[in-house]
Amino acid sequence: MFALIALTSLNLTAQSEEQIVVEARILDESGDPVQGAIVQNKQDDVFTITDETGQFTISVNPGSFLQITAEGFKSVSITADEYQEDLVLVKGSNSEVQIAFQKVEEGEIVAGGTSYVNLPEILEKNYTTYSLDGLNAFVGGFNGGNIWGMGNYLVLVDGVPRSPGSALPVEIEQVSFLKGVTAVSLYGSRAAQGVIQITTKHGEVGKQQISARVDAGLFVPKRYPQYLGSAEYMTYYNEARTNDGLNPLYSEEEIFNHASGSNPYRYPSVNFYSDDYLKPVYERYDATVEISGGNEAARYYTDIGFFRTGNQIDFGEAVNNKTERFNVRGNVDLKLNDWISASLGANAIYYSGRGVNANYWGDAATVRPNRFAPLIPIDFISEGNESTRILAQNSSNIIDDRFLLGGSQLDQTNAFASIYAGGYNTFTSREFQFNTAIDADLNRALKGLTFNTMFGVDYSTSYNQSYNNEYSVYAADWVNVNGEDEIERLVRYGEDARTGIQNINNSAYQQTISFSSQLNYETELAEDHNLSAMLVAAGWQQTISGQYHRISSANLGLQLAYNYKNRYYVLFNEAVVHSARFAKGERTGYSPTATIAWKIGREPFLENSSVVNDLELSVSAGVLSTDMGLQANQYYAHQNIFSQTEGAWFSWRDGALTRSTNSLQGGNPDLTFARRKEINVELKGSLFNNSINFQTAFFANRMKGNIIQASVLYPNYFSTFFPASSFIPYINYNNDDRIGFDFDITYSKTIGSIDWTVGLAGIYYDTKAAQRAELYENDYQNREGKPLDAIWGLQSDGFFNSEDEIASAPSQSALGNVAPGDIRYVDQNGDGIINNEDEVYLGKWGWSGAPLSAGIHLSAKWKNLTFFALATGQTGAHAMKNSSYFWIDGEDKYSTVVRDRWTPETADTATYPRLTTQNGENNFRSSDFWMYSTDRIDLAKVQVSYDIPSKILGSDSFLRNLNIYVSGANLFTFSSERELMELNIGGAPQTRFYNLGLKALF
Repeated sequence: MFALIALTSLNLTAQSEEQIVVEARILDESGDPVQGAIVQNKQDDVFTITDETGQFTISVNPGSFLQITAEGFKSVSITADEYQEDLVLVKGSNSEVQIAFQKVEEGEIVAGGTSYVNLPEILEKNYTTYSLDGLNAFVGGFNGGNIWGMGNYLVLVDGVPRSPGSALPVEIEQVSFLKGVTAVSLYGSRAAQGVIQITTKHGEVGKQQISARVDAGLFVPKRYPQYLGSAEYMTYYNEARTNDGLNPLYSEEEIFNHASGSNPYRYPSVNFYSDDYLKPVYERYDATVEISGGNEAARYYTDIGFFRTGNQIDFGEAVNNKTERFNVRGNVDLKLNDWISASLGANAIYYSGRGVNANYWGDAATVRPNRFAPLIPIDFISEGNESTRILAQNSSNIIDDRFLLGGSQLDQTNAFASIYAGGYNTFTSREFQFNTAIDADLNRALKGLTFNTMFGVDYSTSYNQSYNNEYSVYAADWVNVNGEDEIERLVRYGEDARTGIQNINNSAYQQTISFSSQLNYETELAEDHNLSAMLVAAGWQQTISGQYHRISSANLGLQLAYNYKNRYYVLFNEAVVHSARFAKGERTGYSPTATIAWKIGREPFLENSSVVNDLELSVSAGVLSTDMGLQANQYYAHQNIFSQTEGAWFSWRDGALTRSTNSLQGGNPDLTFARRKEINVELKGSLFNNSINFQTAFFANRMKGNIIQASVLYPNYFSTFFPASSFIPYINYNNDDRIGFDFDITYSKTIGSIDWTVGLAGIYYDTKAAQRAELYENDYQNREGKPLDAIWGLQSDGFFNSEDEIASAPSQSALGNVAPGDIRYVDQNGDGIINNEDEVYLGKWGWSGAPLSAGIHLSAKWKNLTFFALATGQTGAHAMKNSSYFWIDGEDKYSTVVRDRWTPETADTATYPRLTTQNGENNFRSSDFWMYSTDRIDLAKVQVSYDIPSKILGSDSFLRNLNIYVSGANLFTFSSERELMELNIGGAPQTRFYNLGLKALF
């Protein structure tokens, strides 16, 4: 609708048959002519270039809009009726960056810890479908999951809190990363852990442009889990029973029959990852169309997009599994008069998915291969056994006209049967986003005064629809007649029933209302003294289904900025935040921050430097108040909480029902905001004729007063187990420290006929629990002073090889039964007992990213051919092999890791504990035995693009540009634990993605 309004306004701009000639001269601020400036009328697609005297001549329609651009100067726009003989260009950049509540020129960014990327430039050589994909290789301090090691960053799309996936990369103009305290302070409490600001595209003055893109790709699984077949599983399971002093369960004959594969229906060996059930690849398609244009009065941008992704499971109802997304976005900018302009933006996303009523990948990790045959062949029923054949023919679910659904008394529902006959479900999501803004130039009231306001409303709904069918499964009694297997009898479990009832569940909705209003003032005091101020009132509120309280954020902000000669800067921010999560009197927090910056590159002594083109040093410090230490819907942490239950813990009247009142939480009216205290120092610049651009920031912050409920700080009678009650309050206590630095550097150079660009970005940081409420007998177990993501566990010391070793070692009975082949642990405190008191610090999990993470990107352009590659890496973190793939006991499914188990014969080479059918609690617990390094380098993307030469397209072609590209994503992992890194347990496998794309500009 907005695009149609804009198009209508364009059509109302009549074309005059009589053109006028515009002649003028372009000068710089010193009065020298500017040669090579481009004077362009985008509406009529005509342009000219100034000569050595700065002169230009151009013929245009009266009232045409002329844009004048020159390298090193700010662009200016004039109308053909308002031309003058001399036009003065001001030095500066045309690149504006969206920061907190304002756009500023790239060279005027002061707040430390601010980075940005122009996504269209990246997308030209690296097409992707997720807005933040791969940006950790372009922006230092962002590791893909958090900013500066802090989670829960705030994402704003066009100023409104939204999911980063709500805007597709093709729709995005710029992504800003606000990391430092000064950069984020004006956004209030919810921005205390960083902000990612996504700005969508807007139309430009000129002829209408239509850009279309079509992509088709294939997902190829990287690796499947390796589980034992039936015969091998049964052999090892017998060994496990023997280890436990039990008799073997499976006979040699049974094992042989399963191994022979002569009758997989009678002696199944089910492989969930077989080609019988999975496609080797599955597809993805997407297409987008962008339309933009406009004139001085109205500009518009519209995007229409669609994608469809298939599914790897290749049988039953699962062949119809799919995920689809359709979206329409429109942005319109209107110049209402000389002093008021407005913008309108709307986005609608329709998302749907279809799936089966089964957890196939979960069953693949748990169901043993010999449990049952997924299908029972009808043609194996003994001849003349009419009753069994009739039973089979009466089934409502005969697969391929010859199979019944298999199962057993213990497997009456299973993934195979459910996918064939259990029905299906669909997930539907609808999301509508709207935002509008008004900008007013109040120069008439006070020179340099402007006003801006923004309002946004988002609404989303989602729900599941399903048809849940009942079905029967069959277990066969087999006999061998004359050397041939036959089914003598079928046992049916369950009933076939299709009610046709459509079930609707998991209904959810979310509404976000966002508002901001601000006054901006800029002035020049005397010569070389520049002052600006901004007063902001902002807030947003989310209503989420199932949550009584809305999630709210409200704050007032004041910014004062001063610079002298555009070289020495002082920036002060003060935000006043409000939170209803605390008691009255504690609901207001303050966030003062300040930055001083020195634009060294603008100093006269560097004016003619052949090395330094730009250089800036800034120091920022401040305090941010935040209520993010509380859970999303936790609003009564400061109050005494009591609960009255039916029945009585203590009764004073015989035969009468009494009620008891239990305390769940003690009150603390002084509970208040946690505070992020930080200092950061940033250095950035460009060198050697702008061939090297770099930015690095050192940061040290403390999150002080994180909210906890600590029992060790209060007498033990403050909490009881029966009745379950607690008088312990929430308090501001824990302190978390983070220290580190980020970096990004880009080098661009033309070597021969090839344009090269290589960039490196990353972050190194360390964390520490600076204050903790703890009560450990041994100092080495204190969490204080250790990393926030510390791994704690026992230190292993090989395997026990004999009963004598067990008897002479510290007792491990507290960990469970111990036998030869179990893991031996180190007695850290020398008390002769291995228990939880012997757990020590083992390493870092890397929950918020590895200590060092980085990304590198490379591009090379030769004529019309462009090559691009991107890789990411990390080092310094660890993880545990604690999934069901490794921790195997009881009736678990056996993976191939058990082949390296301990036996008396393999005692010197074993890398896995003895097998057991018991719980294995001695072995399967956190210890360094199961730790592994997550160090890795990933080749994340390779793309080759080719622009079809214009001479091939032809001068009269309706195509202005045609680009073809092929790419591969998630291609390879370099790691000592590569097999493990590429493995998914209980979920769909990781995939490589190969894509062929075509982009056309009309």
